[in-house]
Amino acid sequence: MPHQPVSSRNRRFARTMRRAPTDAEEKLWAELRDRRLDRIKFRRQVPVGTYIADFVCLDAKLIIEIDGSQHGEPDYDRVRDAELKSRGFRVLRFWNDDVLRDLDAVCDTIIAYVRDRSLQPWR
Repeated sequence: MPHQPVSSRNRRFARTMRRAPTDAEEKLWAELRDRRLDRIKFRRQVPVGTYIADFVCLDAKLIIEIDGSQHGEPDYDRVRDAELKSRGFRVLRFWNDDVLRDLDAVCDTIIAYVRDRSLQPWR
């Protein structure tokens, strides 16, 4: 799919989201920022098409989403994931509780998915 410019609205919204992370996003970002996790480059709250991805590793075409109770509607996530996949990304999702309770396991999983591009997310 050809590159499409990001709307200024999405860009502003992403900037706002970077200023107000959830506890889980803040905790994971502390591990991902500045290539702290296995020297892997991540960006946070990145506009991708009409959506804002929580974290993106562009080199591995991997999007990390941290989901809370607002993600109780799986149809929205399916549509969203389908668009992101059509742009060549894999979407790896974790629940807020996973990040808050077992950050090491979350980080190990992220490293595995970045290093092995054949791995496909389970949800």
